[in-house]
Amino acid sequence: MSGHSKWSSIRHKKGITDARRGKIFSRLIKEITVAARLGGGDPAANPRLRTAIQAAKSENMPKDNIERAIKKGTGELEGVNYEESVYEGYGPGGAAVFIESLTDNKNRAVADIRHILSKAGGNLGAAGCVAWMFDKKGYIVVENGAVDEDALMEIAIEAGAEDVREDDSNYEIITAPQDFESVKAAIDKESIPYIAAEITMLPQSTVNLQGKEADQMVKLMETLEDSEDVQKVYTNADIPEELVNG
Repeated sequence: MSGHSKWSSIRHKKGITDARRGKIFSRLIKEITVAARLGGGDPAANPRLRTAIQAAKSENMPKDNIERAIKKGTGELEGVNYEESVYEGYGPGGAAVFIESLTDNKNRAVADIRHILSKAGGNLGAAGCVAWMFDKKGYIVVENGAVDEDALMEIAIEAGAEDVREDDSNYEIITAPQDFESVKAAIDKESIPYIAAEITMLPQSTVNLQGKEADQMVKLMETLEDSEDVQKVYTNADIPEELVNG
């Protein structure tokens, strides 16, 4: 694998168990609520909300859940006031970890994140310590058997993609954040199936982990993602293919 967004690939290839689906719904509801609070409840005029709704629909979230989350954000229904925070640190082997949080209790969030990192042999760092290692990008993953590479590249680049890369089993379409929706729409129009489509943080370079450190890193990322205060986790760890399918 190329390691461009290693953890994203692992997450999607490992699949989602029913137990984790509840956590994913909770995370998506938080994002919809905050997006509506900050930018209003009309998806047509609020790109962040539009993206959040698309993500919720891709996970088969019921329409009622989505509408309730929007109304909580706009104040039509009573809801929790979530605050956004970013935490940065290091995991096994010195790999960078970038964490986005939405929480109603920042003290609880930072304590939990610090504990999880420490338990895995990592540590929480100062603001800015690893952010510079990542670029915010649109990211769409298509299995390389689903479409002809030249056709996919033509569709994606014409719609505004920056690059189309191939790894061992996928094509990775990279876009600027503002071009993500138009590129995804072009892929949808051609009915090309994809494994993942999201705005993410792509590492500029990766740290190769093997053996125990690689296994510890996967467990660390999963534990962080299970935290109720964590929305998204990114890493520049390059992890062996066998752990993806494990």
